[in-house]
Amino acid sequence: MIAMAVISILVSAAVPLYNKALIRSKETILRQNLFTLRTVIDEFTYDKGKAPQTLEDLVTAGYLRKIPIDPMTGNERSWQIIMEDASNTVNQAEPGIFDVRSGSDKTSLEGTPYSEW
Repeated sequence: MIAMAVISILVSAAVPLYNKALIRSKETILRQNLFTLRTVIDEFTYDKGKAPQTLEDLVTAGYLRKIPIDPMTGNERSWQIIMEDASNTVNQAEPGIFDVRSGSDKTSLEGTPYSEW
């Protein structure tokens, strides 16, 4: 009985720490994916003289093997795409993707929404 009580106390302390570690690892992956996507968008825009219209354009042009998964939503189609302002584009006839953000509506451990990263 005492052993069960000790085990339950240890488990109740370990589970929140484990959950926080999982969230931190997802946040790290999100930061890496956002950095990669933003870098590749800039490279595509510089090389082609116009911004990509979709994330799939980055794959078909060979800049990415596949669209990375948003770790907060678990889906590669949930990325929020921010399009260029037509007056500030490289190719004003075809404004494309300027930035990418997470499609999650959750808040990070530091208190900022993932959709603002």
